[in-house]
Amino acid sequence: MPVVEITNIVKSFADKVAVDNLSFTVEQGEIFGLIGPNGAGKTSTIRMMMDIIKPDTGEISILGQKISSQSKDKIGFLPEERGLYRKLRVIDTMLYLASLKGMDKKSAKEKAGQLLAQTGMLEQGGKKIEALSKGMSQIIQFLVTIIHDPELVILDEPFTGLDPVNTEQVKEMLKGLRAQGKAVILSTHRMNDIEELCDRILMIDNGRGILYGDLSEIKARYSNNSILLDFEGELGELAGITRISEHNGSLELFLDGSTTPQQLLEQLVSQGIVIHRFEAVVPPLRDIFLQVAGKNAD
Repeated sequence: MPVVEITNIVKSFADKVAVDNLSFTVEQGEIFGLIGPNGAGKTSTIRMMMDIIKPDTGEISILGQKISSQSKDKIGFLPEERGLYRKLRVIDTMLYLASLKGMDKKSAKEKAGQLLAQTGMLEQGGKKIEALSKGMSQIIQFLVTIIHDPELVILDEPFTGLDPVNTEQVKEMLKGLRAQGKAVILSTHRMNDIEELCDRILMIDNGRGILYGDLSEIKARYSNNSILLDFEGELGELAGITRISEHNGSLELFLDGSTTPQQLLEQLVSQGIVIHRFEAVVPPLRDIFLQVAGKNAD
């Protein structure tokens, strides 16, 4: 059973369709990327999942049921608009927000200590939120999102304001959540983070899903069918190559539709070429998005 099942949801504001017949699932033990440009409908989709706003039509199932106060206690939600009580101490903030999710004080205090120690923030526990740097405050915001051990974690731009060290720390914690069987929805503009972390993705543009599925399969589907080659020797005639171009000091060899990389490799070896690099070119997710979004606009 999917942790999240969205079926044909539609949401309009006045004469603007924000989400247009969108369907997708999120499975247990995966990090799911929700991506698209500003105004694409990502935040509206997340708000409907959290029951902050209602869809005009369509169905939303979270943890096998319609969203309720009970199911909300099993969700950790980090909104893009941050907000902690600035006059409260860090530890009091964590205990209070954990109590709102049904945690008893003893369990919350123990888990808060573990999370603060894990992130090197233990010494900050007695400080007021207003005394923290922006990055530290962001870390605390993330910790209160996961302190109650949620089954589903929804993160909207979680890396904003984090330095590289803290960013890597949060990434490792997200991988840990996945390893525990949690479902994580990650919405961010940072395509490199999506590529590093996500198992499957949904691209949204103008409220509609334009690309959905396994990230590695999507990248393979949009491959240029080309090989990067670093070598020593003299290239002779190569069958099955439509063109060759230089690519950051390497040669990029474009294959025709019938020639496989293995067949090309065999030709190179037979010519006595010394190969230092032979690598299939995988397009970055950003390029795929621009390509697909451009087609969607036509």
